[in-house]
Amino acid sequence: MVLLFGSFPALRPSFHGEVLGMNATIEMVMMSVAALILLVGKADVRKAAGGNVFGSGMNAMVSIFGVAWMGSTFFKGNCDVILGSIQGVFTAWPVLFAIPLFLFSIMLFSQAATARTLFPVGLAMGIPPLVLLALFPAVNGYFFLPNYPTEVAAIGFDRTGTTRIGRYVINHSFQLAGFITTFVSIGVSYLMIAVLY
Repeated sequence: MVLLFGSFPALRPSFHGEVLGMNATIEMVMMSVAALILLVGKADVRKAAGGNVFGSGMNAMVSIFGVAWMGSTFFKGNCDVILGSIQGVFTAWPVLFAIPLFLFSIMLFSQAATARTLFPVGLAMGIPPLVLLALFPAVNGYFFLPNYPTEVAAIGFDRTGTTRIGRYVINHSFQLAGFITTFVSIGVSYLMIAVLY
């Protein structure tokens, strides 16, 4: 159903002349299917709600909806002030544009939202498109805070205790792997651009 609604937008309802977005459509389809499974399968809701998976999923849902929307709202409300004060730095040193990409991906919790929000700004500031392409791995900064749904779920599922949030919150099990992946990916991308172009 998600593929069908995504492929044929005319099937989605429209409100005030605007077609329902795919994010809301996916959420509605998933919740409807979950309710249908509970009704048809005659599952015991109390057992489902008391399970490990349900608790981890609810923590993840609160994190993604609450924190992501808060970060997105903050950035959109202060976009001109934030970006207007630092444009000269990125024009001189385009590689530093990775920093706002990383920081805003932490707040927005979405690679697509970060790229959609900041890449046009980077192009407007004169950053070459190939450099922006090389900097794309920086939009994966949502691992920095241990409240992304997959991180929360992984911590909740792990019974060994090796996947955990550290004493200082940001020193969690995903931090080192995330930074290594981001830095190496950007470095290799820059190297490829330098060699090939």
